[in-house]
Amino acid sequence: MKTVISRRDLLSGAAALALGTTFSPIRGIAAPAPDVIRAESRTIEVAGRAARVYGLAGPGGRPGITLTAADRFRVQLQNGLDEPTLIHWHGLTPPYRQDGVPVLAQAPLEAGESYAYDFPLTRPGTNWMHSHLDLQEQLLLAAPLIIRDPAEAGLDEQEVVVMLHDFTFRDPREILADLTGGSMPGHGGMPGMAGHDMSAMPGHGSMSADPDLNDIEFDAYLANDRDLDDPEIVTVERGGRVRLRIINGAAATNFMLDLGTAKGEVVAVDGMPVQPIAGSRFPLAIAQRLDVRLTMPADGSALPVLAVREGSGRRTGIVLAPRGAAVSRLAPSADVAASALDLSFEAALEAASPLPRRAVGRRLTVGLTGGMMGYVWGMDGLAYGQHQPIPVGRGERVELTLANHTGMAHPMHLHGHHFQVVAIGANRLSGAMRDTVLVPPMTSVTLAFDADNPGTWVFHCHHMYHMAAGMMTTLVYTGQT
Repeated sequence: MKTVISRRDLLSGAAALALGTTFSPIRGIAAPAPDVIRAESRTIEVAGRAARVYGLAGPGGRPGITLTAADRFRVQLQNGLDEPTLIHWHGLTPPYRQDGVPVLAQAPLEAGESYAYDFPLTRPGTNWMHSHLDLQEQLLLAAPLIIRDPAEAGLDEQEVVVMLHDFTFRDPREILADLTGGSMPGHGGMPGMAGHDMSAMPGHGSMSADPDLNDIEFDAYLANDRDLDDPEIVTVERGGRVRLRIINGAAATNFMLDLGTAKGEVVAVDGMPVQPIAGSRFPLAIAQRLDVRLTMPADGSALPVLAVREGSGRRTGIVLAPRGAAVSRLAPSADVAASALDLSFEAALEAASPLPRRAVGRRLTVGLTGGMMGYVWGMDGLAYGQHQPIPVGRGERVELTLANHTGMAHPMHLHGHHFQVVAIGANRLSGAMRDTVLVPPMTSVTLAFDADNPGTWVFHCHHMYHMAAGMMTTLVYTGQT
């Protein structure tokens, strides 16, 4: 659906636009102009080379946007690219027609087009936004989407947002074609890419030597668009309190967050508060987020905040440094490889605000299927386009068990809802509230959620190449009109 503006609309809005406001349809009340987020091309430096990538510039030209939970999400998305795009508001629960999924929710925006979004914000949290079209997420078409809690406005802490990416100089279409042996599976509303000027680097971006853990090798790993050759150095106070908002925006890489000798407390996952857990190393699967509170050293020393790729020592990160602190060069690889992510941390998490107790109205099981042979992935043995939609009834409490029958982990993301992790295998728990959960090989995880947001919602693996190769279905409210 595209926004259509009539001549009458243009005439009635001209004076308001001149003043930076628009007129509310209710009794002509003036309302603030929407914030603008613009999809655009940009150039960054990676490993000493210029790289043409995409980005989402918000107010002031900074990546993404920060709002408060008392606001409405009033955003005008502008497509400044030379190809179609559409942006999903990951972690928010809008009406499904504003969810940013191509075809299912609305038509992609053509080059030069805009679309106005307007819906209430119901929860604070660390979220993000990204393209759901054409493998553009691999080209860094993603940005933070932070919803602050008004109740925390007086806290004496510095907020630091860190966006993680995996980066390749190769065209993502070539990577997918290599993985699938030249065939291009259906992309579930993600048509072919066009117009990319991506210079290939022979021998890079290819299949991993350990394909069951990392099926793609990347040229670099980035934190806020920078690698460890030139990391971002964030100025903080000596002995000050810091709130890290870490977002794994990688297309195909799970990380282990490493604070070194420092200790932090995880206070939220996927933007949802949890009972605090202290430590120095925390897992972060694709599309997940961590809020970590820590105190800077009293001696004024710098503190690296690193993300290490699972199964490898390769890493990226930023440095927190008081003024005058010595900052040592950081090697691009850790001395010890990060282990594969498991569910031990997940099992220890406890929601600060769990779902209210009520009877379960529907229990469902979905199998995660496929493998590296032919690079075909699916749900219940069916590729996207042949899938059986998951039916729910409005108002039901639903328990959904995800049974992973494959040799790879899958970060599963449900649009339009937050769920609680209520079982790992046969072990019941009162786990975290999330929107993305990792399901390791040959394990099962059970999610509970209330079907309170009618529509047709995408449910998929957030490993971008698994999704493109078929691991994607829909959640459908039965009886909806």
